Amino acid sequence: MKQFKLQHLFIGIALASILASCHKDKINPGQDKPTAEERAGLYVLDQGNLGKPNSALTYYDYATKKLVPDAFSTANSKGLGNTANDLKIYGSKMYIVVDVSGTVEVVNPKTAKSIKQVLFQTADKKSREPRSIAFYKGNAYISLYDNNVAVLDTATLTVSKYIPVGRNPEQLAVSNGKLYVANGGGLSYPDVDKTVSVIDLTSATVTKTLTVGVNPYAVSVDSYGDVFVHAYNIYPAKPTLTIIDSKTDQVKSTADFDGGPFSISGDNAYYIASDGTIKIYNVKTAAISAANLAPAGTTFTNAYAIAVDPLTNEVFVTDAKDFNSNGLIYAFDKTGKNEYSLVTGINPGSIAFVNK
Repeated sequence: MKQFKLQHLFIGIALASILASCHKDKINPGQDKPTAEERAGLYVLDQGNLGKPNSALTYYDYATKKLVPDAFSTANSKGLGNTANDLKIYGSKMYIVVDVSGTVEVVNPKTAKSIKQVLFQTADKKSREPRSIAFYKGNAYISLYDNNVAVLDTATLTVSKYIPVGRNPEQLAVSNGKLYVANGGGLSYPDVDKTVSVIDLTSATVTKTLTVGVNPYAVSVDSYGDVFVHAYNIYPAKPTLTIIDSKTDQVKSTADFDGGPFSISGDNAYYIASDGTIKIYNVKTAAISAANLAPAGTTFTNAYAIAVDPLTNEVFVTDAKDFNSNGLIYAFDKTGKNEYSLVTGINPGSIAFVNK
């Protein structure tokens, strides 16, 4: 079963205790960061309808309060493509991963103007289905559904290597100089994968393959080096969360979990629970610290994606509505107060924050 940002499919289940409370030491000491006042705005990647070339990029300018419904099309006089799946900013460039089109659009985040379109296609022009992107020391790492991770030099914007991993890799993240790749295996449903490939980023080779939950799709990392892997599982079995210690590459726990991918800031991991509420999981104490961030009366039709701005601690939640028409994005302050909401395109699935 092909995965397409399916946060809305989480089953209503009880949260199991997943890790005994323990003292954790940060492995990445804080570095100088821009201040909240330097934020220029935010981008929302609208995935569009699966199989249709209607992906878009919504931009909201904090200073002018102006909303640009399709910033990429406006800046480039062409569409973004078919089924955009991931959006991230690294250095002076923004990277947009477009699955069915088989492209990664590299753009200037201040203008949305295209710098280069990198193709991930076969000789007969079929997409290799790029899914997600992560970065480390000047390289971008892009998961491809043909069982590889592409290594893209962010200076030359050329691919230097393909690293074989498991089946149909999804999200990936870096911790302790290693890349953790969730091998979903969705194209061979119900015979899906249940592994994470660990890639040493010095040698660019897989050094270990870990068993996690069935059909893993999301990976995130906290400041202590723990790697969190969310897995869909196969209905009626429950979704799971696996925690990996990146210092030892040992699986610390795998247990049922009632929510979607983490967006982590400090010790707080924000996520959308299966009941549509926004919860906070404390990664240091391994406990839920807030049962519902949003104020009473706030409801989402289909809460779809979540991101926390580490500079302001504002939390942004997208609502895909009926999955066929324009969605919304809601902004909450760190106390959970609803600040504002904006109209997005169809299936708003990723959020990126832009500096001035």
